[in-house]
This record gives sequence, C-alpha cells and structure tokens, in this order.
Amino acid sequence: MVIPNKPLPDSQSDQDNPSINLLAPLNPHHSSAITTADTMDQQPHTPRSYWRFSKQDFYPEPSFQNLSAYKAAFSETLHRLRDRCLGRSTDETELIELKKQSENEMRKCLTWVDLIWLGFGSVVGSGIFTITGLEARDDAGPSIVLSYALSGLSALFSVFCYTEFAVEIPIAGGSFSFLRVELGDFIAFIAAGNILLEAVAGAAGLARSFSSYFASMFSSNPDILRIRIDSFAEGFNLLDPIAVIILFIANMVAMRGTKLTSSSNMILSMISSLIIVFIIIVGFTHAKSSNLTPFFPYGPEGVFRAAAVVYWSYTGFDMVANMAEETRKPATDIPLGLVGSMSMISVVYCLMALALTMMVNYTEIDRDAAYSVAFEKIGMKWAKYIVSICALKGMLTSMLIGSMGQARYTTQIARAHMIPPWFALVHPKTGTPVYATLLVTTISCIVSLFSSLDVLSSVLSFSTLFIFMLMAVALLVRRYYVKETCSSSDLIKFMVCLFVVIGSSIGITVLWAANRKGWVGYAVGGGLWVAGTGGMMVVGERRVPKVWGVPLVPWLPSMSILMNVFLIGSLGGIAFKRFFICSGVMLVYYFFVGVHATYDLAHQDSQESMVEKGKDDATKEGL
Repeated sequence: MVIPNKPLPDSQSDQDNPSINLLAPLNPHHSSAITTADTMDQQPHTPRSYWRFSKQDFYPEPSFQNLSAYKAAFSETLHRLRDRCLGRSTDETELIELKKQSENEMRKCLTWVDLIWLGFGSVVGSGIFTITGLEARDDAGPSIVLSYALSGLSALFSVFCYTEFAVEIPIAGGSFSFLRVELGDFIAFIAAGNILLEAVAGAAGLARSFSSYFASMFSSNPDILRIRIDSFAEGFNLLDPIAVIILFIANMVAMRGTKLTSSSNMILSMISSLIIVFIIIVGFTHAKSSNLTPFFPYGPEGVFRAAAVVYWSYTGFDMVANMAEETRKPATDIPLGLVGSMSMISVVYCLMALALTMMVNYTEIDRDAAYSVAFEKIGMKWAKYIVSICALKGMLTSMLIGSMGQARYTTQIARAHMIPPWFALVHPKTGTPVYATLLVTTISCIVSLFSSLDVLSSVLSFSTLFIFMLMAVALLVRRYYVKETCSSSDLIKFMVCLFVVIGSSIGITVLWAANRKGWVGYAVGGGLWVAGTGGMMVVGERRVPKVWGVPLVPWLPSMSILMNVFLIGSLGGIAFKRFFICSGVMLVYYFFVGVHATYDLAHQDSQESMVEKGKDDATKEGL
C-alpha cells in the first residue's frame, strides 16, 4: 500500500483534510524521507517546535477528526476488531515506516561492551541480596546454588528468543514490535498494556526498595522515611517521597542522552562488580565444607520452589533488548551483549549463593539481611555497609536502564498509534524520546508514592512472565509459519502442535500447584509436551535466521514456554486477579480508542470515504 506524502495547503486545516498521511512524519520538515521533488512542490514553512501540544499531534487519525467521523468508525467496531486480531505487521513497517513518526533519529552510539554493562546494571539489583537468604533458609538450603542455576537457564532461554528478534528487527519497541509482527496487532496490544504496566510497577517497586534499603542503613525501621496516612487503604497508606525523588533523578539522567546513561551505568557497575568479587573471595576464604551438609534439606521440591522465586533476580534484560535501535552493529553487538551479560550474571549469582551457604550454615542464615549478618558472624561487621552500598547501586542502575528501556517501549507503541503518536517524538538534540520518558516518569512517581512493594511485585511478576512466554510462542511462529510458503494443512499441523505444547505446560503446572504426588500425570503431560515439540520438527521450519538464530529450535523455545507457564503458576491468586483487572481496563481502552487508531493506520487509503460520510451526516444534521 503506497500512501501519498503531500503537504496540505496553508488555507486548509488538518481537521478538514480527509487524506491525512498517518505514516508520514508528524513534522515532515525534520524528516529525511522528503524527496527533492516533494521539496520543490512545497511552499516555504517554518519547522514546528518539538514542544507542541495540538489535537492533531495526539489524534491525527480520521476516526477522531470530529464526532460524526467517530460515530461512523464506532459503528464498524466489530469488523475492525476482527481485522486487528488477524492483522500482522511486517519487519519493514516496524523498521522503516513507523520510525518516521519520531521525526528525528535515535543516535546509534552503543557497542557490545555498553550492552554487556547495561545488562549487568539492569539485572544485578537488590534481588541477590534480599532473596538469597530467605530461600536458602526456608526452601532450598545449600542447594540454593542449583535454584539459581535453573533460573539462570530459564532466563537464558528467554534471552535467546529476544536476541534473534532484536538482531533481525533492531527497533526500539523490543517485544512489542516482535509480537506485532508474528502474533498480530491485538496480541501486541495486550502485550503493550502489560509492558506499560510492567514499566510502571517495576520502576515504582525499585524506587520503594531503594527507599527501604536506604532507611535500613541507619534505622531498624525501613518505613522511617515514609509518611503514614491512616485514612488510606492498607498497602497504599505509606507515602514515600524518597522513592519519588530518586525515580525522578534517574529518569532525568536517562532523558539527557543514551551514551551519558550508559557511561554512568558502566562506572557504577564496575564499582559494584568489585564489591561482588570482594564478597565472593571473603565468602570462600571463610568457607566450611561441612555447611553444605545436608545439601538437599528440603528435597528436590525445595530447589524448584526456590527457583521460582529467585528468577526475579534475573529480570531486566528485556530493557537492554529495547536499545537495539541505538546499537551500532546489531548483528554482532546484540548477541554478544545480551547472551554475554546473562551468562556472566548467572555465574556470579551461583558463586555468591555458594559462598553464602559455605560461610554460614543454612539454619543460621538471616532471612532479611543474609550477607550483612553473615559478615557479622565472621567478625566483619563493617562489611554490611559495603553490601548495602552495592545493593543501592544495583537498584539505582536498574532504575536508570529501566527508564531508558521503558521509554523506548512507549515510543514504539506510540509509533503504532496504540497511544497518541505525540509520545513517539524524539528530541533533535538529545536523541531521546523525551515525551515518552516523561509519561512513564510521571505515572511511576505517582504509583511509587502510594503503593507498597507487595502490591507492585505481584503485578510485575505476572506481566513479565506472560510477555516472556509470548516471546517464545512468537519465535516458534516466526520459524514455522511464513504466509507465502506455508500451506493451510501445514499451518493447521503447526497450530495443533503449538497448542499441545502450551496445554501440556499448563497441565504440568496445575498438577504441581495442586501438590499431586503421583508420577502418572506428569508422565502424560511430559509426553504430550515432547510429542507437540517433536511434531513441529516433522512440520519443518519455513524461515532460516539471516544472521543469528536460537539454537535447538523448537526444543529451546518450547522449554521456555513450559518454564514461564510453570513460574506463572507459582504466583498467588491475587496476582491473577490484578492481572485480569488491568487487562480488562486495557480492553476497554482498545475497544473505544485503540482499535480505531490502529485500523486507520493500517487502512489509510480507505478512510477518505469514511470521513466524507461523516461530513455528509454532519451536513444533514445541520440542515
């Protein structure tokens, strides 16, 4: 579909023109897409300021030009829903057409070294210091090292899926763009809503954690810096101004420039890595092999229970995948950066967990401050301050990188018109999406001021795992279904195999959650999972990666589906409830706004008649 790129006459307003080019830049004078011929035909114009707030910048789609146009569009809602459920984007649309919405290019300034340290800074936060002691004491004992190894393997599977997509579609949207290409517009919207929910909950949760850890350095009460409002509901009655301040500072730094943020993160992460090396060396220096006995005090079940919890220590790498558009050589830098950082982090986590359990018997590990108390037991009380500084640094860099990644998610979502395209604009000087950053910052600051950690963590966990699972599904679809070469029978065979894999993964998870001890159910579920995955091999791949591909397809993506579904099943009922409530709110927005904006973008040539119909109706009403 070719969409004309013609300027409007000065005497005609955007609102009155039916042929609004939704794929053209909002400010074409800042775009390199204008040809010489087009330039010659245009009258001299003064480039519009970046700081603008007109209705046309927020809702340029024909469906929202006036009330009659919206009524005409709304009458076609069911047809448009069907179209968007079946519609899929393309690599070219995400990489070329939608980028025009931002008017200015993001700067390609990142190398594989930057990506490795961005991965390290994003993932290595407070989790390793707060979760390890709790799970070693209550669930796994010394075998906590195996829990970290299993979780690291699961995270690496997801990293592989992200890497293949990021190499072939190096765009700021990350998983949103990947899902839009392979699973369609509607699934991508559900993912987009959860991505924004994850961004807000993740940033607010980190800010609240920073506040608690900072307060614990000089007080036994982590809420000492918070303001209690008794009239507010429990979980929302402790106002946290420190969380708001630190979150605002982190986002302002990220907004100043990508390279500045990357350099700041690299310096802070190098300091943190030296502290981690110190912790590991001291731990093994004071290690006692007798502390490793018994190695499985809670049995194999304890290892898996702990793995489901410590998995959160590995989240954050998806933020780095969002930096693909600003990477100099995506084909080589992204695999080295993502896979390299996650491999390094997995080794570091396992060594830290082993050092802790060898330094102190698991029955004596403190649940809340494992490393600090462990150092006290060996006569190094001063070391607890080093541990606290390392944890605070980890949370700070996670907020820095999270703010960058979240803003780029939001930018691509806006480029697709799922939210107003005004948020897609990239600042000409900083090369960063300032409006998108401000949107996420504002909402995150409000949430962090009111919401407690337990409320935020349950929402964040479900959204993160749900998106990781969808990414594995999308990778299988990309490899095994190409519309031009895949017959209807092969598509049906593939879909049956895919549903068997997902269904067996859910079945195994339900059995585990129900605490079923027999092996028959697991054997049946495992057999179906193997049959579904093996069936895909019989169907055969339809696409070969151009540069870098996930190994062991379809087994590795299928295992990623199983692990992520299993981890979702380990969450409490409240997480499911909050997830479905949030998804319901998203669907209401999509029904009344999102479906019409995205339909107009995909079918621009057919919108002129709809707008003309709306004008005719308005004229008749006037008469």
